[in-house]
Amino acid sequence: MRVFGFIIFFIYAYFELSFFITVADSIGVFLALIGIIATSIIGLSLIKKQGLKNLSIMQQKIVNQQNPKDEIIKSVSLLFAGFLLLIPGFLTDILGAIMFIPRVQEYIVRFIVGKLPSRFYAFSSNRNTQMNDVIEGEFERKSDE
Repeated sequence: MRVFGFIIFFIYAYFELSFFITVADSIGVFLALIGIIATSIIGLSLIKKQGLKNLSIMQQKIVNQQNPKDEIIKSVSLLFAGFLLLIPGFLTDILGAIMFIPRVQEYIVRFIVGKLPSRFYAFSSNRNTQMNDVIEGEFERKSDE
């Protein structure tokens, strides 16, 4: 399994370097480096802006006793997109930018929610009714002796 990881890493590094060389050859090395640094800065600012917006939506849903699972999954996809933007290279920047597109995020949310167990849905849909139920009864403590 380690060998497979090394092979994937070297294939990624090869494609990333060859793409960087192609871009640097057409626009210049200095501009290519500035482009990589700029995408990292833009990625950080987008993560901050979108993350705070998503956090406020999650808080509103929690206050209204709604399930914030879609926003949580969106937050994870935003973090993953930001991580891809922080990795130096143009291919990862392109993948990170694609993950900021709302339709792609919706697809990721639908895919991940489709993989969740059905027991999760039962709990989340009955949560409000379970909180209002009161069960009365009597109990008696028995010692272990």
